[in-house]
Amino acid sequence: MIGIVGARVFDAVDGTVRDATVTIHNGLVSAVGPAAPPDATIVDGSGMTLLPGLIDCHTHLCATATTDIIAQMTGDSPTRAAIHAVRNALAHLDAGVTTVRDCGALGGVAIEVARAVDDGLVEGARVQAAGLVITMTGGHGYFLGREVDGVDEVRKATRLAAKEGAGFIKVMSTGGLLTPGVTAGRTAYAPEELKVLVEEAHHAGLRVATHAIGNEGIKNALRAGVDSVEHGFYLDDEAIELLLARDDVYLVPTLAGVECALASGDRLAPWLRAKSEAVVADREASFRRAHAAGVRFAAGTDAGTPFNRHGGLPEEIALMTRIGLSAAEALVAATRHAAANLGLADRIGTIEAGKVADLILVDGDPLADISALRRVRQVIQGGVPRSPAAHR
Repeated sequence: MIGIVGARVFDAVDGTVRDATVTIHNGLVSAVGPAAPPDATIVDGSGMTLLPGLIDCHTHLCATATTDIIAQMTGDSPTRAAIHAVRNALAHLDAGVTTVRDCGALGGVAIEVARAVDDGLVEGARVQAAGLVITMTGGHGYFLGREVDGVDEVRKATRLAAKEGAGFIKVMSTGGLLTPGVTAGRTAYAPEELKVLVEEAHHAGLRVATHAIGNEGIKNALRAGVDSVEHGFYLDDEAIELLLARDDVYLVPTLAGVECALASGDRLAPWLRAKSEAVVADREASFRRAHAAGVRFAAGTDAGTPFNRHGGLPEEIALMTRIGLSAAEALVAATRHAAANLGLADRIGTIEAGKVADLILVDGDPLADISALRRVRQVIQGGVPRSPAAHR
């Protein structure tokens, strides 16, 4: 039994900080109250803030943030890809990210890494993995996807993903930035293809995340019933209304992806710089409109893309405050909303009795200074204290 005393507690339930003692027993939060039981091992959190473990809704664990991730990922053997994935899952954990969603990896590597973490074979952030993404022939991400066209092929691909152990389904509804020769905003799948994909995924108990850049692709996906819109650049008013039509749909803006790419100077390929610069002006304006309208945001970094390191969720959270979210709202996006986006709201994402004890202690108060998230002093995953410094 562990008792964390003296810390400010941000439980992510109501967006406020309070003084409380949090008790952990058998891997769960057993109490949030005034004092720890007399037999508890005490952790002194004086001067620190206790938060739920952070959740990154958009990562690529097999990607290494190099200039050319297509060459890196397609050139790696499955063994090397797995080594990268394990190392990157550990980098997330060191940064206070106790759970990640892997939005596309070669073969079944990320699915196997997810199982290895769950089984205690390796240490790292808990992983929910899509496995192979579903994309049209020659579409965005074809190099890490299953290329299918038409209703019947899409149906079979979704069933195969479920059979292979995917924790959710990832579909490319539009083109994207990172695939050469693909127009970022081009609509990929027809509404009837997306509809059957969502039906099959939901029948298997899996949520659906869609890569979507461009109004028509976003709206097609939302009308089909997807659960999460990744990137979501170029939102018009109708797209925002569709995001608001259900209370379990989330927008994952992945601000760090473009931010890190453009900050890399002349190391970035000219074609990718041009595509990235083309989306900058509209994306922040449309996200501000979405936030003002009440759209639910969940945090995700797109980690592994060029110059976008794994473990960078604290920077993504800071970027979210730039598009209008308060510090508390950005923290909720990386905890409670992120957990709901992964279908795990009953287990993680808040500090409440009965929830899995995924917790972090940071030096300072992130509500007053969001950079406090970079000063992780203690990570507790499933009730087990882990020292970030041990891996550095």
